[in-house]
Amino acid sequence: MRGIRMPCIADTRKEPRATTRTGDETVAGDSAGTVQAQIGQVREQILLVLRAWGMPEDLADSAAGLMAETDLLGVDSHGISMLPSYENKLRAGTLRIDARPRVARDGTASALLDGGAGLGHPVSAQGMALAIDKALAHGVGAVAVRNSHHFGAAGVYARLAVQRGLVGLVTSSATTLIMVPTHGAMPVLGTNPIAFGAPAHRNDALVLDMATTTVAANKVKVYDYHGKTLPAGWAVDGAGGVITEAAEAMRYIFKHAEGGLTPLGGTAAMSSHKGYGLALMAQVLGGTLGGSALAARHATRRGPGDPDDIGHFFLALDPAAFREAGSFGQDMDELIDTMHAVPPADPAQPVLVPGDPEMAERARRLREGVPIAQALASVLEPLCDRCGVPYVLPR
Repeated sequence: MRGIRMPCIADTRKEPRATTRTGDETVAGDSAGTVQAQIGQVREQILLVLRAWGMPEDLADSAAGLMAETDLLGVDSHGISMLPSYENKLRAGTLRIDARPRVARDGTASALLDGGAGLGHPVSAQGMALAIDKALAHGVGAVAVRNSHHFGAAGVYARLAVQRGLVGLVTSSATTLIMVPTHGAMPVLGTNPIAFGAPAHRNDALVLDMATTTVAANKVKVYDYHGKTLPAGWAVDGAGGVITEAAEAMRYIFKHAEGGLTPLGGTAAMSSHKGYGLALMAQVLGGTLGGSALAARHATRRGPGDPDDIGHFFLALDPAAFREAGSFGQDMDELIDTMHAVPPADPAQPVLVPGDPEMAERARRLREGVPIAQALASVLEPLCDRCGVPYVLPR
């Protein structure tokens, strides 16, 4: 895959800004019932499983690197904890683990990739790498992906653009109907994530990674693993009632036809129509533009073994195509410094910019390890047994 630059797990880059804030997808793992795994162990475990399932070695290496980096950033909901979900898809025949992405269309500043119904990480890394190459050559690069699968955390792909000095935008459609639209009673959209990254010179990059629901469904899963109570407003039942018990929320999200997650904002009074609108934008760019399925319609006509047909979108912009080389990073530093200098309402909670919490967590986890909840370990160990690979995480 031309031009792919994988995350360097041992590279902490710039000193992270101290913070006690937790990112949108991050759940601190120092609660009771967890063990700390070194990042190399996490990556090795993912790699062993993916290879055992039949993923080609180069693609497995790409996916394992991205998933491990996701855990390192503190996005526990989208890293190694996704393996049980991927196993379920593999057994159902909807995930073609040995699929190799291909270029379906290739233009001067745009392209369309077909994921072949394979795991979304390799085709997404290839898609952003291609967008980066086109942006460096022409100022802008836009790549759509069709016929893909879950690709993990959107932010890791925005960071690939940032590492090359580019602005990156990522969106994706989804297959699981989770979001109940404003004034609706049934879920008809997924969490449809959006990520945006912009590099700076002196500061760490500004990297926004967000679900268009109030929270990502996989974060509810992590709260369930850790036995944590959900904040009110994340999930609702079939009558619109608030759910705070994580296991009950999981049932409404994944098993019941009614109920689910709220759009970003939570309620109509709190402007949930904005989160709903952003989800539609992510659907258009991530799915409709490249010809991927609309999950609400796809669910009514797909047969056993039919792929999820998720779509993604990757945009890279070279600031040097718009202004004097180097000046963008300087202005980004000014923007970030200005935000950091805002007097905090609570001295213990400094004003941050998107990406600060993840970089602080990354530094901490490089020192202390990645927390593996006992509930997750109890699922991963038998999964390893089933595919005939050793369990290499601490017990």
